[in-house]
Formats: sequence, C-alpha cells, structure tokens
Amino acid sequence: MKVTVIGTGYVGLVTGTCLAHFGLDVTCADIDKEKIKKLKAGQCPIYEPGLLELIHKGVAAGRLHFSDQTEAAIPGAEVIFLAVGTPPAPDGSADMTYVFEAVKTISKCHKGYQVIVTKSTVPVGTGSKIEAIMAKEHSKESFAVASNPEFLREGCAVGDFLNPDRIVLGCDDPKGLDVLLKLYKPMRENDAPIVVTNRATAELIKYASNGFLAVKITFINEISKLCEEVGADVMMVSKGMGMDGRIGPKFLQPGPGYGGSCFPKDTRALLDVAKASGVKLKVVEAAVEANEDQVERAVAKISKAAGSLKGLPVAMLGLAFKGDTDDVRESPALKIAKRLIEAGATVRAHDPAAADNATREAPAIKAFPDPYEAASGAKALVIATEWNEFKSLDWEKLRKALSAPVVIDLRNLYNPEQLREAGFTYISLGRQ
Repeated sequence: MKVTVIGTGYVGLVTGTCLAHFGLDVTCADIDKEKIKKLKAGQCPIYEPGLLELIHKGVAAGRLHFSDQTEAAIPGAEVIFLAVGTPPAPDGSADMTYVFEAVKTISKCHKGYQVIVTKSTVPVGTGSKIEAIMAKEHSKESFAVASNPEFLREGCAVGDFLNPDRIVLGCDDPKGLDVLLKLYKPMRENDAPIVVTNRATAELIKYASNGFLAVKITFINEISKLCEEVGADVMMVSKGMGMDGRIGPKFLQPGPGYGGSCFPKDTRALLDVAKASGVKLKVVEAAVEANEDQVERAVAKISKAAGSLKGLPVAMLGLAFKGDTDDVRESPALKIAKRLIEAGATVRAHDPAAADNATREAPAIKAFPDPYEAASGAKALVIATEWNEFKSLDWEKLRKALSAPVVIDLRNLYNPEQLREAGFTYISLGRQ
C-alpha cells in the first residue's frame, strides 16, 4: 500500500516514519524545502527520542521517502494523511487554512480511489467540508474522507504510535473504512484497540480527550493551591487520588500549567466549536482561565522567595513545555521567563534540547550548556521543566554556583527536607 503524508511536523513525521516501519511505502511531503532538505540529508528537524533511528531504517529499506513536491506525491497514493498545522486564530478557533489548501492540492491531483484522512486535530464537521471541496470536481465514489486523530505525546511519540492506547477510525464510507483497516492490519494483529465510529464522533474524541486531560492537570494545580493554605501535601493527595481506578495517576502532577502544541490550542478550539453549536462548556472554560493564572502564580512565588525582580539574576532549568522535547510552543517555562524579563530580571537558562528554540522567541534569555553555568551568580534557581537530567543534580556544586541558595521547584522534583538540610531555601507547589 502506498501512503502519502502531507506535513512533516511532529504528527506527520512520526506517522509517516512509523507506517514505513510497519512495511508500507510512505512519502512524506512538505512545502518547506529546508525541512525536506534536512530529512533527505538524514537529519531530523525535531527532537523526538527514537525518531531519527527509525527514519534512517525506513530510508535504508526504501520504504520512506521525502518530497517538497506535494503535487507529485498525491497520484498513486491509496491513502493520504493530512498532518498540516491548525494553529489558533486570534479568536481561539482553529485556523484551517493549511488543511483546506492541502485539500485543494489533493483535488487537483486526485487519481483513482483515494482515502483522505485527517490526522491533524480539526473541528467537528471538517470532514464534511473536505468532502464538499472534493465533490466539486470528483465523483463521491472516487474518494472517501476519514478522521484518524493522533494521540501522540511529545517525548514518547514513537512509542505511542507503535503501541497505541487506541486507534480511532471515523469513516462513513464502508470502502474507505476497509482500506484503513487494511492499513492498520499490523497494529491490529498486535492487539491494538480499535474504535470504529462515524467521522464526526472521531473528530470530537480528540478534542474531548485533550479537554479532559487539560481539566485534570488544572484540577491538581488548583488543589495544590488549597494544600498550601491548609497544610496538606499535594503529592500525597495526588497519590491517594491516583490509586482510585476511576481516576488514575496520570496527569495528576502539579506544575506551572499545561502547554505545548495541543492542550492550549485544543481547549480553545473546543470552546469555539461549542460556542458555534450553542453549547457552554463551563468546566473547560474554567480550566483555560485557571491555567493562564498558573504563570502569574509561579512568578509571584519567585518574587516572594527571592525579592524584587528588578535586576534579579534568575537561573532557570528547563524552557521546553515538558521534558524530552525541544518544543516551546505555549511553554509555561518560556512564559515565566518572559514575565521575569519584563519585570527587570535577568534569566540565565539551561535546557537539554529547547534552548535554541526558546532564545529565538525570547532573545533576552541567556542560554548556557549546563545547569551549573546557568546557576553561576544567580540569586534564585527555578526548576521549570521535568527533564530527567534535573533529577540527579549535584546540589553542593549548585550551592557554590548560586549567590543565594534559593530554589523554586515548579515541578516538585525534589524532597523538601533533603534540600533544606542541604542549606537551601526550598519552595515547591502544594507542599510546606
């Protein structure tokens, strides 16, 4: 089976590479010539553990190809995945420009029977709009439009694709559904759970999933505020809650707020879809508002612990929105760094992968190759991202590097008693 993936961002590149790993003939197409040039040269344009190795294997096996000529990649493909960006518009809705431009290109080059699959996160009803665009020029018997939302976590996206919690297939066309079931046969044989439903339901499953996880993160952050006031330990609250099989432990870790390319964008887009449908999602609205407050809460903690921010040298460990990624989109860590700089502080930062992306967005950040250089002379050390490397720091070395032994741990990575016994003023979330 020949497959074309339009878009080589996180979703498109992981999807195409992993499908090639399962033995399909895959072409990943993108209008970004520099990105395709890097891929053809054996370089990966994103940081994602395990991805580069699979790219090399797919290319060496002759199953994975890259092209900056999207039109040439469409004829002959039995399945075409749409994995282009759907960035937020100013009003919070999903900007569908790239999706519909790609569909127009598909329509222009359409040959034979093809299944067009939205892998990008799109509002409910997008599949019907794609169908309408195609139907202007082509018989409805010559194509099908399906929704196959992605559930990939940055930092472990390859594992998520190869061993998914579930595969959701939304298709109203029996012939198109048969093609997709054939495509996913290797994963079905590995007992991957399959949810087969109509297209609108599949589109909503993605938004509902991300909305719920965002609410879950926000809930434990709200509880952490209450813990600080009543003398409770949020980590033990989280542990006790997570042992309940109805709740589960995942996404119950307090932090500076959710970020990345999905949760902020998708919660706002979900609200926009609901508004257009005359429905008010009060819980999601509250989660979005509370999450935005988390950055100010973090800045207030830093100021309270270290004093006036004006002229304050602050060391920040972590700039990515989470560990094991170089993605700084909607990163709470980067937002906090920007707020500190706006208040007059100097930010000295270290991130194992995201420093270049962060400094492109905020040139005033001073990036350093290791945590100890970043900490040199700083009057406060802020832990902003949960990289594994930060869990085994040399605290004696850090204490000597800092001009004041103040640690504000926004990820609750450390034992408060141990840090205080080591001579640090230690502040975390939801703990005394």
